[in-house]
Amino acid sequence: MFSSTLRSALFLSLAFVWSACAFAQQDGPRNFPIPPDVATRAVDIWSEGTRMSATVFTRNDAGSGKLPTILMAHGWGGTAAALTRDAVGFAQAGYLVVSFDYRGWGKSDSRVILTQPAPDAAAKNKGRFTAEVREVREVVDPVDMLTDWQNALHWLQGEPRVDTARIGIWGSSQSGGYVAEMATRDHRIKVVYSQVGAFSGHGLGTTPEAYVDATKRARGEIGYPEPGIRVLGNLRGAPIYSRFANYAPVDHINDAGQIPMMIVVAENEELFDNRQHGILAYERYKGPKQLVVVPKIKHYGIYMEAWQQAHTLAREWFDKYLKS
Repeated sequence: MFSSTLRSALFLSLAFVWSACAFAQQDGPRNFPIPPDVATRAVDIWSEGTRMSATVFTRNDAGSGKLPTILMAHGWGGTAAALTRDAVGFAQAGYLVVSFDYRGWGKSDSRVILTQPAPDAAAKNKGRFTAEVREVREVVDPVDMLTDWQNALHWLQGEPRVDTARIGIWGSSQSGGYVAEMATRDHRIKVVYSQVGAFSGHGLGTTPEAYVDATKRARGEIGYPEPGIRVLGNLRGAPIYSRFANYAPVDHINDAGQIPMMIVVAENEELFDNRQHGILAYERYKGPKQLVVVPKIKHYGIYMEAWQQAHTLAREWFDKYLKS
């Protein structure tokens, strides 16, 4: 057993790893220009009653028929604006692309919570009442974020130009794990691309410190973090550690069945052990798969010197399973 001091050190170390991993999601051009051959459209996706902001990308000459589709979202601490470069590239290759912001992030609305107890039934008008609320914003919660992925996938089913038989999902860093988890839950997904993904949160969610925090929150002694704070270094957003306890797609990766999955890892990954994340997920998965180790880069290199290589890998992987 670890001593309490060692457990605390491990907790802080893991928190730093995940926060650094998440910080990478903020890299990339936020004001990437939309070229004249690509059309964009702002849309709303509703997740558990809260509006999420999303953008649809298509090529201008794509016609009016149904298109193979790619769904994208960032990981920890980023917004959909940072995905524009990839979304544009996929649209130019003939895809309908949807990128979205999670609830409480970017241009999306936030969940709200009451600051005081609700009035009794007699004071309500068909369930309606006036109250002071506060928003839950810039909180990192894999349970909620995966719910947002699920609702974005539901939204695609009703979009007239989406070919629902040809939907792929793209994720990076923390969302590189999310897309694997989504494949285990929903087989309407036809292909997965995951890069520099973190595939388990057990180390964050099961520490004594995480349980103490969860106990205090359940007893009303602490609330959700205030928007805009930076709990871990310069990382925007605050994690709810206990919500990572049951998040580990690496442990049940084969629930994805036969969904093709490409897993891209950085050879010199410094933020976590590839052998316990991407490589382990690849080794365990029995469906169609491909592992690519990008040489000579660290985690952030996937957004910088290796961006073109990674983008090409993703496009060719999607082409193989969504266009053939």
